[in-house]
Amino acid sequence: MPSLSPLDRVLDRKIVAVIRSESPDLLVDVAEALVAGGVEVMEVTFTVPRAARVIEKVSDKLGSRILRGAGTVLDSETARTASLAGAEFIVSPAVNVQVIEMCRRYSKLVMPGAFTPTEVVTAWQAGADIVKVFPSDLVGPKYLKM
Repeated sequence: MPSLSPLDRVLDRKIVAVIRSESPDLLVDVAEALVAGGVEVMEVTFTVPRAARVIEKVSDKLGSRILRGAGTVLDSETARTASLAGAEFIVSPAVNVQVIEMCRRYSKLVMPGAFTPTEVVTAWQAGADIVKVFPSDLVGPKYLKM
């Protein structure tokens, strides 16, 4: 059976665990516990101290058993750092075309957050793989029916 692409893996698994802590050393154990519980797609936010190092450690420990991502990526430099640390996908709370371009350069799945229709279209046109409506709790499902 052929392996799934990162995009297909996110869509197939339907759950992306967002892991964060003020104590990054605990996050490798958290990632192992998530895998044991059947969660295979995880995002380490760049609000975590030494987030790139956490991604490296999780990558070393769990390898291809998980799909590793980096979240709260606000600029292209952080996207590059995360990619080089082993992140296979990048999540941003906003549409930053330079982040999307960096992800395309490194062949990384990219999921920016967008709120307005203009932001959604900008993200798609720039090459985003998935656009997440963010913050979604402000408007709810009816907003997407428009």
